[in-house]
Amino acid sequence: MSLVKDEQSSGLELKEGLENSAFEGDSQPEQSSRRGQEQAVSMEDCPAGEESYTQIRPYAGMPKEVLLLYSSKARYRLPREILFWLTVVCTLVLVAVTITVIVLSPPCLSWWQTSPVYQVYPRSFKDSDADGVGDLRGIKEKLSHFQYLNIKALWISPFYKSPMKDFGYDVEDFRAVDPLFGTMEDFDDLLASMHSMGIKLIMDYIPNHTSDKHVWFQLSRNRTDYYSDFYIWVNCTEGHPPNNWVSVFGNSTWTYDPERGQCYFHQFLKEQPDLNFRNPNVIGEMTDIIHFWLKKGVDGFRMDAVKHMLEATHLRNEPQVNPMQAPETVTKEFDLYHDYTYTQVGLHDILRGWRVVLDEYSREPGRYRFMVTESYDYKEIEKTMMYYGTPFIKEADIPFNFYLLDLPDGLSGVRAKELVELWMSNMPRGKWPNWVVGNHDKPRMSSRAGQEYVRAINMLLLTLPGTPTTYYGEEIACHFWNGNLNAGFSDSQNGTWLDISPNYKTINVEVQQSDTFSVLELYRTLSLLREKDIVLLRGWLCYVWEDTNVFAFLRELDGLDRAFLVLLNFGEDIETDLSTITELPDQLNVRISTLPDTPSSFQKSRIRTSKGQGLLLEYFTSQRFHTGHSSQCYVSEKACYLSALDILYKC
Repeated sequence: MSLVKDEQSSGLELKEGLENSAFEGDSQPEQSSRRGQEQAVSMEDCPAGEESYTQIRPYAGMPKEVLLLYSSKARYRLPREILFWLTVVCTLVLVAVTITVIVLSPPCLSWWQTSPVYQVYPRSFKDSDADGVGDLRGIKEKLSHFQYLNIKALWISPFYKSPMKDFGYDVEDFRAVDPLFGTMEDFDDLLASMHSMGIKLIMDYIPNHTSDKHVWFQLSRNRTDYYSDFYIWVNCTEGHPPNNWVSVFGNSTWTYDPERGQCYFHQFLKEQPDLNFRNPNVIGEMTDIIHFWLKKGVDGFRMDAVKHMLEATHLRNEPQVNPMQAPETVTKEFDLYHDYTYTQVGLHDILRGWRVVLDEYSREPGRYRFMVTESYDYKEIEKTMMYYGTPFIKEADIPFNFYLLDLPDGLSGVRAKELVELWMSNMPRGKWPNWVVGNHDKPRMSSRAGQEYVRAINMLLLTLPGTPTTYYGEEIACHFWNGNLNAGFSDSQNGTWLDISPNYKTINVEVQQSDTFSVLELYRTLSLLREKDIVLLRGWLCYVWEDTNVFAFLRELDGLDRAFLVLLNFGEDIETDLSTITELPDQLNVRISTLPDTPSSFQKSRIRTSKGQGLLLEYFTSQRFHTGHSSQCYVSEKACYLSALDILYKC
């Protein structure tokens, strides 16, 4: 069938068959007959200026000339235009909603915020070559343990080449692995294995000092030009230091070097001379070391002992804490106010410069480089908070919070609340908190607080807002793998560098994995819940109770009708009455208990806990405690939950 023009009527006519003489024959009369029967379409049915056509309705396979005639009619054009503009409007609305969600959404949490940071002391973690000392390959052998605990951020204590006068914190070569721990190939293999399992590596970086065996010190003591003032040298005579400054380990910070004929400065051991950070070449060399490890792929640094990095140049005596004390008896760190040796002007400029370097390596998606500073500032917490930086200048992601290390000193619910409040009330607005309950400088929490309180302390650590930091073994209240030879730490037949505790057959990973209420299983359960539950990651912290025995706080999120009450017993068996907390419903369901045989729910007026017990109680309510008790509540960055879209937004 084809369309032909009728010369007499100036119209269009539909013709059956093909317009090709080669196919014409007997069928022509029939075609002519059909053509005569077709009805013409009047000119009134066509738009002005268009020719008439004989087909009444559109049909499949019509040529474009006919289709165009139909498509221009109002009944076809109007729906088409409506659909077009509806599509435009829907697209614009979708774009606007997307932009709004992006603008209003709080920043995504980084890897160092969603996972606990787990510290490994390599010497004592796992021995792979039966020499009685832990090593890098031993850490690799146990990476599955971190996955089991849902640990995704590993901080490894120093493994640099070292004479080991201070267990690796006296570095002889920042670009080499000490043979005690393995080789650089072992490190590369460990890092690759960690990354393949989704685990980040944080290295210990020791900027304040080196070993006296370091090539820089050897060149400095013989006054080689470039290295001559890499360390702090002053004129003195042997046995007569230039001032009263004392080291962290006691006695004078000055040691006479007969080769150079001067005294050098050291805030730690005499085998750990302090670098001179007032020399820009020192800053440059130490920055190059950061580049070296970042290029290898490490994910961040723990900056060690940063408050010691600069000293006053005037060398005046520091004031005594007790002015009446005989000067010759001033030999301990706490005998002096360290006005001239700790946290000097210029320190934060150096750290911010290193922050810029880490940010340069953080541009690749998913490869953020983390920075945490270590500084024991004791009662001067405002100095610790300075490491967060300012609203305009970024510095550390977090400074380590060591105040919970003091929890065993006068352990009680009141003590726990005081230490938590100390950090939260001093932390700059919008910053991210963190908590440390154990490290290599302190005995284990089980030894200091008592085995019965370890579960409650781990629950505190993993339910507070912020990043928890766990020292290896705290997840089982000790450190043993199994009940085999040397507790599974080493196959050495000649013993290990430290003695194995006699209770390793009953307190070890294998035993605790089979016990639902073990310290290990509790830690794992809380770690998994913390990562998945938006209330624990982003919600408010609100104090609701503290007394001699109990510390209790809420975790709640605006827009979410579900919240948690955390109640921790740091004293004796007690029944707690929270009926005055009107925002709490009468019935509270037990989500996690640290002890067996716990009821499935409690009335808020009668919450009974045993010595050392911890409870994570879940409840459902639309009321929010923080709205009426702002002085008792904190949040790093306020966010609200929109249940209709299952998203968070800034509010």
